Amino acid sequence: MYEELKDDGFTVITVALDKNVEEARPWIELAKPDHPSLIDTKHLVADLYNMVNVPTILWIDESGQIVRPNDVAYGDNTWQKVTGFDSEVHKTALRDWVKTGNIAFDADRARELQTLPTADHQEARAEFALGQWLWEQGKKEAGKAHFLRAGELAPHDFTIRRGSMPMQDVDPMGPEFFTMIEKWRGDGNEWYHPLPES
Repeated sequence: MYEELKDDGFTVITVALDKNVEEARPWIELAKPDHPSLIDTKHLVADLYNMVNVPTILWIDESGQIVRPNDVAYGDNTWQKVTGFDSEVHKTALRDWVKTGNIAFDADRARELQTLPTADHQEARAEFALGQWLWEQGKKEAGKAHFLRAGELAPHDFTIRRGSMPMQDVDPMGPEFFTMIEKWRGDGNEWYHPLPES
């Protein structure tokens, strides 16, 4: 999309939420992106924009306004059977916005759709940050208790629950992750929260 739309003033910035730079670097280098690709080891972007899962996209206009709040989108349909999301829906809307300025939501609707963290969610992020700090200090067992508490306070936030897995020596794409997702969905919860189209 960046290659297609960059001459129209469109910029993509991708941000990996990883526990350290060296774990994300090979993936970025393999992709050879022409756009800025950042690695956020502190989950600051997730905190600032209340992102609770990946991939999450948001559109920000040239004046710094969020015109499409957190949404789910994929670059292609590799995962369509699993997710049910057709990447072309998002790409069509994005092209329309960049080329013509048409956007699905006016400013009031975009604000209405932007979710804000609750007090428990903010506390969960503080617990996650404390757990990460302890982990970085070599106090892994102490950190695990804070990761656990963070997940209890914000069970819907997979950037916290999944993000803490590598620091607990758990594969974030392993059986524990899929068991967690199955339980979450089995309890009637959504894994992703796509925006309505209007």
